[in-house]
Amino acid sequence: MTDDVRNDGDDEISLLDIALTLKDNLRLLVAGPVVVGVAVLGITFFITPSYTAKTQFLPPQQGGGGMAAAMLQGLGALGGLAGSTAGLKNPADQYIAFLKSNSVERQLVNRFKLKERYKEDFTVDAINSLESKTKISSGKDGLISIEFDDKDPNFAAQLANAYVEELGKLLDRIAVTESQQRRKFFEDRLLQTKHKLIAAQTTLQASGFKEGALRAEPRAAAEAYAELKAKVTEAQVRLQSMQGSYTNQAPEYKLAQAQYRALAEQLVKAEDTNSANETDDYISKYREFKYQETLFELFAKQFELAKVDEAKEGALIQVVDVAHPPEKKSKPRKAMFAVVSTLAAGFGLLCFVFVRQAWRNAKKDPDFAEKINR
Repeated sequence: MTDDVRNDGDDEISLLDIALTLKDNLRLLVAGPVVVGVAVLGITFFITPSYTAKTQFLPPQQGGGGMAAAMLQGLGALGGLAGSTAGLKNPADQYIAFLKSNSVERQLVNRFKLKERYKEDFTVDAINSLESKTKISSGKDGLISIEFDDKDPNFAAQLANAYVEELGKLLDRIAVTESQQRRKFFEDRLLQTKHKLIAAQTTLQASGFKEGALRAEPRAAAEAYAELKAKVTEAQVRLQSMQGSYTNQAPEYKLAQAQYRALAEQLVKAEDTNSANETDDYISKYREFKYQETLFELFAKQFELAKVDEAKEGALIQVVDVAHPPEKKSKPRKAMFAVVSTLAAGFGLLCFVFVRQAWRNAKKDPDFAEKINR
């Protein structure tokens, strides 16, 4: 019982000590943070204000000159299956990576002479300064935002808009290069298929015509099988043509891969059916002829699409909000700086007061005083 009373008394004395310590240092705890807050507020008036310009644009919805749309159209009924298995991600991430690429940033450094503006000796240092003043992000609405800070509001707006302009130039170069490669690839495939088609036609004519063969397997079934096989080959060739321009994780590549797998499954089923009904060598020659003929037509379409993509401009960037010179400064935030500094000073002084009081109390202890003297 006596110990409990003594403990309660100790707690009461401790609370009283805290209250007395606060009372004795009340002037310091109040005046100190106020002085610090006013001083910081005064300093912010000497800091050069910064302005933030912002532009927003809608990135191109399809890459590769409309190749994704052409692939889905060629799939027909399998388009929904391929679209669901492709696992397409947010395309804005790719364009944000383009904006942060060394190619775009170097163009901006040279175009606006940022080495002289930021007083840097090396281009890499100017790029780092550019990145520190730039914020690029994408929202759930699909828009990409570019914010740039500078002490000159007009310069901030110009550079924010220049990001979009340099991105457009980069996409134009990429689109032309990809279209040239794709056009050359399908041109070579078209020439090879043409030679095979001529050979298949010659072989078919030499084999002779047999009415019984057509009764055993209708012409329509043979043509359907040949068309399906040609589409599988076309999908495989298209996948090969994309390997030099897209990564394995690119949405366009995944879409082409899904198309090829879906068609290949259909071809396996068709081959099982045809092998069970195979009765004449003429049918196999006829299917080979129709296969090469259909493949030639498909490659011809892809070749024409590649020529059109090569002739037209790159991906279209739709600017939603053009950056204008901001009227209000964004930095420094004087009120926020003053409040934060006042609270920080108050907390620091509070800790100082209690530590100082604890030190004074400890020095009254003979054992502690002896240790200090030693």
